[in-house]
Amino acid sequence: MFISFEGIDGCGKSTQAGLLAEALRSAGHDVVLTREPGGSQGAEEIRRLLVEGHGERWSAETECLLFTAARRDHLERTIRPALARGGTVVTDRFADSTRVYQGAARGDLRDMVDRLHALMIATEPDRTFVIDLDAATALARGHARGGVEDRFESLGLGFQERLARGFRALALEYPDRVRLIDGNGAPEDVAARVKAAL
Repeated sequence: MFISFEGIDGCGKSTQAGLLAEALRSAGHDVVLTREPGGSQGAEEIRRLLVEGHGERWSAETECLLFTAARRDHLERTIRPALARGGTVVTDRFADSTRVYQGAARGDLRDMVDRLHALMIATEPDRTFVIDLDAATALARGHARGGVEDRFESLGLGFQERLARGFRALALEYPDRVRLIDGNGAPEDVAARVKAAL
């Protein structure tokens, strides 16, 4: 299977991706846990360009091109080889992030995002879990985490609220693939909701 986790910054999706990968490995599955942007050597180099620096460093159009380039390398070098050998891939973000961040919240670029995706990626996860959490709570978590990868958090609460609406809309747009998971509570409680949905 190819499983993705999505949601706003600080919602807990990275934690949940790790917990699910660990649970699947414990059940005997060959699991590759990966992330975007990143997940391959070339994509990790592009990651630094995207997640560090000031919020307006790139236009939404440039971001979209950079994310697509990183995703293509990730797909070629990590995701497809793992699936081809029969493994399960769990990724912290995939194409839905670009649909929401650049396609709706950063710019009105959904048509461009979809055309680039069809041309260069043409792959969707089997199941996507959107960890749904109040934007103010998630933003506080993101700030508490610290570090240099805070470019999108620096765009403020209004931006995070637009993202949250965009991720919720995905569950309506792709009902066969996307599951909205309540992100409130202890990590193990959220993990139980993910496992039940899987």
